[in-house]
Amino acid sequence: MELHLRIAGYILVLLSLVHVFFPRYFNWRKEFAVISLLSRQIMYVHTFFIGLMVLLMGMACIYAAEDIVHTRLGHLLALGFFIFWLCRLVFQFFVYSPLLWKGKRFETTVHIVFCFLWGYFSVVFLLVFRS
Repeated sequence: MELHLRIAGYILVLLSLVHVFFPRYFNWRKEFAVISLLSRQIMYVHTFFIGLMVLLMGMACIYAAEDIVHTRLGHLLALGFFIFWLCRLVFQFFVYSPLLWKGKRFETTVHIVFCFLWGYFSVVFLLVFRS
């Protein structure tokens, strides 16, 4: 399981770094021009902190895999990570509208890749918690 935690950790670090490009890729300057300053800043702040937490989650998986697998505290941490990624997987299906990806080759591919990725994270963390 330590190997899977480290694999998940490296993927999480990469995923966290992608957050840096969200504002430009999604054209937030134009998209958010019509919303209030508070709403705009909340979006930037939340994106930063989600990216930071994903980075820290990844770093924990890379550098503390043995502790996560073999300690009670590690199992509780894995439970928290499992709940986080399971919720993210559920949101992928029930919060994001299929109109965002259906019939669009690139978006459908991204949707499928993320479904598998959130599922992989969920399974890894659940197995660590149950070990």
